[in-house]
Amino acid sequence: MKALPVLDPRATGIDVGSEHLHVSIGGGAPRVFGTMTRDIGSLVRWLREEGVRSVAMEATGVYWMCLYAALTSAGIEVLVVNGRHVRNVPGRKTDMADCQWIATLHAHGLLSSGFVPSVAIRQLQDYMRLREDHIRMAATHVQHMQKALERMNVKFHDVISDVTGASGMRVIRAMVAGEQNPQALLQLCDVQIRKSKAERVVESLRGTWQSEHLFALRHALAGWDFYQQQIRECDVAIEQVLHDIGEPPEAAGKTGAGKPGGPNTPRITGLHRMLVSMCGDVDPTMIPGMADHSLLRVISETGVDLSHWPSAAHFTSWSGLAPGAAQSGKRRKSQARPLNRVGHIFCDMARSVTKTKDSAFGGFYRRLKARRGGLVALKALARKLAAMFWHVMLHGTEYVEEGLRRYEERAQLSEQRVLSKLARKHGMQLVAQ
Repeated sequence: MKALPVLDPRATGIDVGSEHLHVSIGGGAPRVFGTMTRDIGSLVRWLREEGVRSVAMEATGVYWMCLYAALTSAGIEVLVVNGRHVRNVPGRKTDMADCQWIATLHAHGLLSSGFVPSVAIRQLQDYMRLREDHIRMAATHVQHMQKALERMNVKFHDVISDVTGASGMRVIRAMVAGEQNPQALLQLCDVQIRKSKAERVVESLRGTWQSEHLFALRHALAGWDFYQQQIRECDVAIEQVLHDIGEPPEAAGKTGAGKPGGPNTPRITGLHRMLVSMCGDVDPTMIPGMADHSLLRVISETGVDLSHWPSAAHFTSWSGLAPGAAQSGKRRKSQARPLNRVGHIFCDMARSVTKTKDSAFGGFYRRLKARRGGLVALKALARKLAAMFWHVMLHGTEYVEEGLRRYEERAQLSEQRVLSKLARKHGMQLVAQ
């Protein structure tokens, strides 16, 4: 049996934990370090003294990030590998054995690094993820407000479309301040609500007004206001990072605002221009479903250089949108691939595209939904959007909407070719009617 060559005898494996770092050079006897800043500095100095040029470690939670930054700053190549790719022999799972096993695989060149964005993109990523956490926590306080209203039998949130809108928040703040007169609360609503829903709004505002539920409503409103302030502070930090990455603020507002965003879109002046500038003057928001907020979310995870993925298939596979398959000999079965954050973003985009009536992507979704169901069709549409994003970012491809009619004509021709092939197979001939 041919021996597997050792490509780097000083290749190092690190098993990363919250309190200890187990380190093995070339698969040799491990050495244990702590995870304090001083300990990480000692580890880096020791690796440089030992002549280590490359290190491999698993992407364990957030524990690897500080170590990764220290190693890359010292000029050491770092491979952050998927834990499923370095599974040890069953029954020998220990931290000591893990670092030796990782070092051995790395020494033979059997490991490949996962994607790690640049420092600036990681900074943007941290702010964006924190902002999304604040949005989710603010949403829980909206539910608390609705619960308090229900306990008082106030059905105001069932009558208006959005209780967090301008009218809804004015009414809730008045309730917390002590106002309970339905007619007085109605006057705080928008003029359109007063014209079309006045009677329903008045009836919905007749409640029981128990003190304990007003107390809960006041606390829920305070929580909502707190997280709105946190979100605004995140917007300021995100804007500063975008200015540092892209162009100066005075040049950012010279073009249009792009597609209108939803209520969670960051309030940043010239956001569209800054994003287009980051993308090399290519505008990915021409892709259906991709507004400025969606583009910002994707860029914060992938960066603007998508050459790390050799093809659109690699990109969709990494995001978890491509169908997986496991094959052994003649046996082949489907294999579920979990979506990462980018995959979830493109699924969110796909949901908005499904509602379009005249686009080719909308027609593709409805056609596939009829055959395979909504979940499969949604994921397939998200994969198409992700592939289009890769082509736009890497090759500058411009998306041109062909329209629903053109798509349906192509689908009909495809079906006719399949039917013709089946007819020839069985010695038959199709006859048009």
